[in-house]
Amino acid sequence: MSDNTTTKDEGLVNRRDALHLASGAVALGGAAMAAWPLIHQMNPSADTLALSSIEFDLTAVPEGSQAKILWRGQPMFIRHRTAAEIAQAKKDDKATDLKDPETDAKRITQSNGKVGKEEYLIMLAACTHLGCIPVGVNESGYLGEYGGWFCPCHGSQYDTAGRIRKGPAPKNLVIPPYLYTSDTIVKIG
Repeated sequence: MSDNTTTKDEGLVNRRDALHLASGAVALGGAAMAAWPLIHQMNPSADTLALSSIEFDLTAVPEGSQAKILWRGQPMFIRHRTAAEIAQAKKDDKATDLKDPETDAKRITQSNGKVGKEEYLIMLAACTHLGCIPVGVNESGYLGEYGGWFCPCHGSQYDTAGRIRKGPAPKNLVIPPYLYTSDTIVKIG
């Protein structure tokens, strides 16, 4: 008789465990359904997403000059480099005083990993030291020893590829994600 009682008690335990698991699963599903609207409301709104990328027509920047534009509320430089600036940037690839070594080819590589147009340099216009906006070619002010950009706040100097060469800035000027959508249009972001 004890065998029959043992089997009956084991069946009750298994059914009880199954009911607990099912109840827990339903409670977990209900909690997830209740939490979803709270989590979803933290996503960026449609107007913010619309500003996450911009397109720029490169024909607006003559050779040897640069444009300053805003992307996500941050200033950016789009520099149309001359052949001399490109040659200097490639020559400086092997410089020994680069704090954050990157080749010029890497600095002009698009988001998809393909090398872009070497005559255009697209980067954020914020010094990597404390975020001041450096002055560059064709602007009033001291350009520094490397022919690129000079940050007047604390004296950081960048070369023609936007690489830090001198001063307190720890990193090169930041290259944002971008792709060329045509020969003259670049999509940033």
